[in-house]
Amino acid sequence: MKTKLKIFVLLSRIPWPLEKGDKLRAFHQIKSLSVSSEIILCALNSDSKADKQSAFRALQPYCKSVTFIDLPRHALFFNLLRAFLNGKPLQTGYFFNAKAFRQVNSLILKHKPDLIYAQLLRVAEYVRSYPLPKTLDYQDVFSMGMKRRMELASWPFNLFYRFEYKRLLRYEAEVFDDFNLKTIISYPDRDLIPHPDRDQIMVVPNGVDHQFFRPIDAEKKYDLVFTGNMAYPPNVNAALFLCREVMPLVWKIYPETKVLLAGATPDRQLLRLQDKRITVSGWMDDIRDSYASARIFIAPMKIGTGLQNKLLEAMSMKLPCITTPLAFEPLKAQKDVDVLVGETASELAELIQHLLRSNAFATQVANHGYDFVIQNYNWDASTGKLLSAMEKLPREKHGTTNDQPLG
Repeated sequence: MKTKLKIFVLLSRIPWPLEKGDKLRAFHQIKSLSVSSEIILCALNSDSKADKQSAFRALQPYCKSVTFIDLPRHALFFNLLRAFLNGKPLQTGYFFNAKAFRQVNSLILKHKPDLIYAQLLRVAEYVRSYPLPKTLDYQDVFSMGMKRRMELASWPFNLFYRFEYKRLLRYEAEVFDDFNLKTIISYPDRDLIPHPDRDQIMVVPNGVDHQFFRPIDAEKKYDLVFTGNMAYPPNVNAALFLCREVMPLVWKIYPETKVLLAGATPDRQLLRLQDKRITVSGWMDDIRDSYASARIFIAPMKIGTGLQNKLLEAMSMKLPCITTPLAFEPLKAQKDVDVLVGETASELAELIQHLLRSNAFATQVANHGYDFVIQNYNWDASTGKLLSAMEKLPREKHGTTNDQPLG
């Protein structure tokens, strides 16, 4: 009988609830990996409002062990200062804490896993020197995301983004050789990693829970919906672009068109957009309600990186979808067949108008998108690819690290 692989999973956040992309990816990968592997989960926590009991109940069925390590709020300033002095990216420093390092080290020694799976650069510092087979999920290219924010920001924020961009660029290359296996969410992202051997990074796309995100018959209260964590800068930027630049062009032809911005912790700028034609929902207990209540899904992304889970979910619920080249390229779908693609405000407005005036065309796009996502995005398939690569890693004798923080 095949022995189960024991995997130590280290995350920068508790993967519950699933309102952020990294949480969604981690939760579904853990769920799929648990079928044939033993999962030792360790998640850092810097959110004082996190419902850890609810999260434990959601994760416990898939894990042999679940540990949440709180990052003390009073230490965050010193974590950032140490990262600044050591030349590390500030977001890596934000998540690195000396006490937490010792707790992570203790858990590894206790459970003696076969390998370590670290999600995002934020936690690489905890395990990069550990003498076990290790996998790093870059997931997104943080440096490019920061560069795009830098290019749009005004002074003095662009100076801060430039500072962080350069550090992230160095760090993404620096940690590359510390991990046996590297993964990322899409081919366009892989090609942006600043390392000469980036082709060795394995692309592991996200999937969709098609049983959950399925077509639902509901009253169409809105014409357009955009979903996501509405405090996340790329989503805030996209929502502002939609409401300030795209929709005024649509309203000239269809003045009653209604927009829903659905997602947790909406930014103040978005709250100020609310009027009789724009609704900002805030947190929704069931995000499917937002998709089902709209005729069209749009993701007008201008900054950020990675595959947009929101697009996959909307396609799985059989909505006709519109997006920009930035979000379309990682999808690898057929342009203007599975998904409609526009870049400028006028191009996006024309696509919206086309779908609004032709139900037949909207149904055609929705059906093509649905077939595409069903065939190409499945959590078990993508995670199976990850597990297969992990199983091929050379097993090494379990070792120890010293007591001192690596940072």
